[in-house]
Amino acid sequence: MHREPKASLVGEEYEVEVGPVAHGGHCIARTEEGQVLFVRHALPGERVVVRVTEGETGARFLRADAVRVLDASKDRVEAPCPFSGPGRCGGCDWQHVAPGAQRRLKAEVIIEQLRRLAGLTPEQAGWDGTVEPAPGDKVSRGEVPAWRTRVQYAVDEQGRPGLRRHRSHEVEPVDHCLIAAPGVTELGVEKRAWPQIETVEAIAATGSSDRQVVLTPRPGGRLPIVELDRPVSVLRVSESRGRDRARMVHRVHGRPFVRERAAGRTWRVGEGGFWQVHPKAADLLVEAVMQGLMPRKGQTALDLYCGVGLFAGALAERVGESGAVLGIESSKRAVEDARHNLQDFDRVRIEHGKVEQVLPRTGITEADLIVLDPPRSGAGKETVTRLAGMGARRIAYVACDPAALARDLTYFAAAGYVPRRMRAFDLFPVTHHVECVMILEPRREDG
Repeated sequence: MHREPKASLVGEEYEVEVGPVAHGGHCIARTEEGQVLFVRHALPGERVVVRVTEGETGARFLRADAVRVLDASKDRVEAPCPFSGPGRCGGCDWQHVAPGAQRRLKAEVIIEQLRRLAGLTPEQAGWDGTVEPAPGDKVSRGEVPAWRTRVQYAVDEQGRPGLRRHRSHEVEPVDHCLIAAPGVTELGVEKRAWPQIETVEAIAATGSSDRQVVLTPRPGGRLPIVELDRPVSVLRVSESRGRDRARMVHRVHGRPFVRERAAGRTWRVGEGGFWQVHPKAADLLVEAVMQGLMPRKGQTALDLYCGVGLFAGALAERVGESGAVLGIESSKRAVEDARHNLQDFDRVRIEHGKVEQVLPRTGITEADLIVLDPPRSGAGKETVTRLAGMGARRIAYVACDPAALARDLTYFAAAGYVPRRMRAFDLFPVTHHVECVMILEPRREDG
């Protein structure tokens, strides 16, 4: 059978009516021929001219940027960042959207994912349909909060720091990232050149003065003498020559960790140990999880994908000496930090390894409470089914991807667990990302 060769449509322009928002920071539109367009830099209801950035004839969908706005939404603002826009920095999805409208768009995405993948309405999910801003993040129209405490700058061939363009390895040089937290900005990473360096990650701890940069040299590149505008510890990343090509981190100067403050405690977080990027996120999520679970003295609890032990510590304080907490984490460095952070709790145990491998080996078949904060891909059917078989009174699922959450909710439903309450938080302003906390409990026999 003869097939017509496919032709690239990159650079083609179409005038379109923009449809609903979709998961991933874009909106849906269609060409006159009916081909689906994933459009960035647009808003639902607008009429725009789009330029195709990826795709060919016959493809299921095309990716495109709105390059001219013919009929603007009332929610559109002039992007405050000079580096945003078509073909520019890919870090922020919603620079052109008023703050309140950003949260409404995120709510629409969550509603659609729950409906499409889990068959749930907001009411059935125990959710009021709102995405809550973090304390202090309410800004005026046309402004963005400076919230990102960890920024990884890419460095171009000329040694200029910047950020990656959307779906590209190309670097957009920047002299100031608007969403970078003040503690990151004051380091002055963007003011200097970084010859022979591939990436510079800048970290500003919350609740301490600790500042850190993590440098990844180009192959064969030398490390520069690091002189920044504030005292800073320096780490260097290299690749091992082993079979797994694991990322190796070496201390160059200062502490190999930063001290974060949350939930009334200080937390040591080394390179490779997960910590929430928004300065208010850790406290906000601990509060939401504990309010949902209502731990009591003497109960047993699991903290899965536990990182440096944030939820395990909060659980340990509440279940007391007569209770017990088990944490499981795949990052070896994070496990070391978690054991250090929680060493004053005798009945807390932290195990190293993947949850799906370690949990069966523990021999634990029952737990009163479970917290899981899986990676963006979710926990998956096997893990969810095992957790549901432990008879927990309540389960708290912390999710950074509403699609993965919705998929896992179907597995929980099949195993007898249903939503009790959900909250959604805008912990990544100006981007399409959103954090959800879902509280589940066993389905009652009468319903």
